[in-house]
Amino acid sequence: GGILSRSKGPQPNILVVIADDMTYTDAGCYGNREVQTPNIDRLAAEGMRFTRCFTATAMCAPTRQQMYTGLFPVKSGAYPNHSLVYPGVRSIAHYLQDLGYRVGLSGKQHFGPAESFPFELLSEGNNPAPDRIEEFINRDSNQPYFLLVTSNQPHTPWNKGDAGAYDPAQLALPPYLVDTPETRRGLVEYYGEITYLDGQVGRCLELVKESGTEDSTLFMFTSEQGSCYTHCKWTCYDTGLRTMLIARWPEHIQAGSVTDAMVQYVDFATTWIEAAGGRSVPGLDGRSFLSVLLGKAVEHRDMVFGVHTTRGIIAGSECYPIRSIRTRSHKYILNLNHETEFSNVVIKRDSGGFWNSWVEKARTDPQAAKLVEMYVRRPQEELYDMQQDPYELNNLAADPRYRSLKDSLRQQLEYWMEQQSDKGIETEMLAESRQRPTS
Repeated sequence: GGILSRSKGPQPNILVVIADDMTYTDAGCYGNREVQTPNIDRLAAEGMRFTRCFTATAMCAPTRQQMYTGLFPVKSGAYPNHSLVYPGVRSIAHYLQDLGYRVGLSGKQHFGPAESFPFELLSEGNNPAPDRIEEFINRDSNQPYFLLVTSNQPHTPWNKGDAGAYDPAQLALPPYLVDTPETRRGLVEYYGEITYLDGQVGRCLELVKESGTEDSTLFMFTSEQGSCYTHCKWTCYDTGLRTMLIARWPEHIQAGSVTDAMVQYVDFATTWIEAAGGRSVPGLDGRSFLSVLLGKAVEHRDMVFGVHTTRGIIAGSECYPIRSIRTRSHKYILNLNHETEFSNVVIKRDSGGFWNSWVEKARTDPQAAKLVEMYVRRPQEELYDMQQDPYELNNLAADPRYRSLKDSLRQQLEYWMEQQSDKGIETEMLAESRQRPTS
């Protein structure tokens, strides 16, 4: 459905805080009892928390560019990491400028070319600048603003915040991690960075409050893709693609509400356009979920899609494309070149500092061996019951009882790929032509 003409009422300010490599489970309001996230939790208490929000790619550049353009990665051209959209692709910066907004970004960019993303840049380097953010928010009370605050936390190296606030021996580990001292040490450093990020969210909440515009500001927080642990970033598992989303807009969004509506990052741009009073933009993949935010709808999508390009990432396999489709109940994953070994920076450089300890433990521990093997070598097809097996550790693809479900999901995934002009392995092999040249 298209966006109707402008709704009554003034245009809201829109401020969006984006984390960097943060698994969707890792905040208090998302059920993690150990990590300290008081500001994110307070935002959830004052707004709406989404339980089924997804990016289509568990890597920074494709994730951000799909959010800003409303186009899935292969269609926009920004499907490998460190990639660029095709020349002429427009983004939310254009659409909201057309609606009278000033558009700014403070923090990590990870997009290109510049003509497609004409934001006013309010920082040097990869982290937000609070003084520049404050100036931007308060610059002109007569003109609404759209501001992206893009943190670099909790991306590796995990060296910000206070890891000492956490006791590695006391942590409960999710079942996709192998329990070693190195895994636990990494986890406390990662949690320390999350709490540091939570402080950045708190600072933005303060600046909006001090400006006196809290009631007229749609404030969103989202966690981007999963962390640098295995099974998370660089995969199509939920711990890679599923993401936190919390939205607060006093008098419009019910405080303390939770929605199970399925939304994707490509839906954000269209939602912001509609919130700003604009009309739908033809040709985008995204559909506005404003009606979900306003409490007028409880459902949005029936299925969400995932695409992963391993070629061109640091220490990545030569060719390991992954595609996925997920309904509320099941996930189907297609590993298009499964005979080869899956590789990335976690394995090749032990980035995060835990992988070698897993390989060592796997020599004598069958469960560790299973988790190591599952990461490096995968069958062509994977199928998971997301209600019984949320961490996707029990592959049902070979079970004859699921044959018709599996075939139906594969058919819908292939139809989507066709619609996206995604040729799988052929598309993967072109990945390097989509990346920005490095000096």
